[in-house]
Amino acid sequence: MKGIRQGCLALLTLVTMQASAACTWPAWEQFKKDYISDGGRVIDPSDARKITTSEGQSYAMFFALAANDREAFASLFNWTQNNLAAGDIKAQLPGWLWGKKEDNSWTVLDTNSASDGDVWIAWSLLEAGRLWDMPHYTERGKALLSRIAADEVVKVPGLGSMLLPGRVGFVDDAGWRFNPSYLPPQLASYFVRFGAPWDALQATNLRLLLETAPKGYSPDWVRFDKKKGWQLKQDKSLVGSYDAIRVYMWTGMLNDADPHKARLLAKFKPMATQTEKTGLPPEKIDIATGKVEGNGPVGFSATLLPFLQNRDAQAVQRQRVADNFPGNDAYYSYVLTLFGQGWDQHRFRFTARGELLPDWGQECANSH
Repeated sequence: MKGIRQGCLALLTLVTMQASAACTWPAWEQFKKDYISDGGRVIDPSDARKITTSEGQSYAMFFALAANDREAFASLFNWTQNNLAAGDIKAQLPGWLWGKKEDNSWTVLDTNSASDGDVWIAWSLLEAGRLWDMPHYTERGKALLSRIAADEVVKVPGLGSMLLPGRVGFVDDAGWRFNPSYLPPQLASYFVRFGAPWDALQATNLRLLLETAPKGYSPDWVRFDKKKGWQLKQDKSLVGSYDAIRVYMWTGMLNDADPHKARLLAKFKPMATQTEKTGLPPEKIDIATGKVEGNGPVGFSATLLPFLQNRDAQAVQRQRVADNFPGNDAYYSYVLTLFGQGWDQHRFRFTARGELLPDWGQECANSH
């Protein structure tokens, strides 16, 4: 009997350990050690000023939510609000860049906002409020979304309501500049429930994605001219690279029930074809001609895991990520890898309405 009891105890211990392991996200735990300060600041070490961006804070908030890591989420949000939004995110958009000045003081280095970080912070707050039943997050998420609508959304004749990349600097007398990677389609779907201008933005954001990729590749930045519309003629500034790589990832992460997913996958198929042909995603693409140049870093391979529809092609990129996982000196490649590999490992999904479907499981829910 004693042997049976010991055997059962050993089995129970093993099951408990496995359940516990399933709850942790090792790549996220390592990211916290390598990139996040004790106070909740995401540090990009590639810059001598040891910078922090609103984008970095927003992505880390998303990963903390997906990992059911309430402590990290609270720390990240509090740092963001206190240091980037002057203590009140309901009253002020976060400044996009924070770091060390020449006089060795630490402060906001650029007070302009970055809407890609802003929408992820708003969405993460709203979803944290819903999933964790924490109304103060919901309240702040709604207030931030209203602030974004007031300060970063503009009406463009011939297009409609559009999300500017930031509060200032993207509009002139002749037109507007946009970044197709800034508003993921699933977030656009999620925000529709809040009415104007978000209900209109979903359609115009789709137009931005579909109409600015003449050869099936998305640009980092694109101009809409008041008189001539999209400026898609060959130009050295019209390239797809470190920003645009996210467009393919957001597309791949769309729920299969999303009515626009198939259309977007078909539009961007040249990226899949090119990657399958060479085994590596291109680093830069001339948007007007479709000419590719160089090989993207390992984070690019991770972003394409949700996007590639061919299992063999996925396996090639999955192996590259496993063999070349980013270290503690590659902030951007690491966050792209957390997104792409995290999705590939089924750590999270999005519903057709843009809500988070976390893979917490019953054991995980009980362990926090």
